[in-house]
Amino acid sequence: MKFFSTSIGCVACTLALAAPAQAAGSAAMAAEYGCVNCHGSYPRGESPSLERLAEKMAKYKGDDAGLAQKVTSYRTGKALEHIDAHERISLEAATALLRWLAEGGK
Repeated sequence: MKFFSTSIGCVACTLALAAPAQAAGSAAMAAEYGCVNCHGSYPRGESPSLERLAEKMAKYKGDDAGLAQKVTSYRTGKALEHIDAHERISLEAATALLRWLAEGGK
């Protein structure tokens, strides 16, 4: 029984330590969510690179209301411009990634 409770404690510690890393966007998070597949060093089609997105998102640095509106826009898509990957990402992950980009994406 002690082993079981110790295992649960280790899992809880691991989750607690991992949570802050996922709360903040990063290049690793962009890779994990597949953002770099279209927005990486060699952007796919007309997709802007992460660097270009960071330039565009810079105006939302410190603007939580504007950032929230942009997150909603990306996640819901415009008429005839639905991007599955954008629509599937969670609100929390999308917010973290866009905030990371607004802060320079580095």
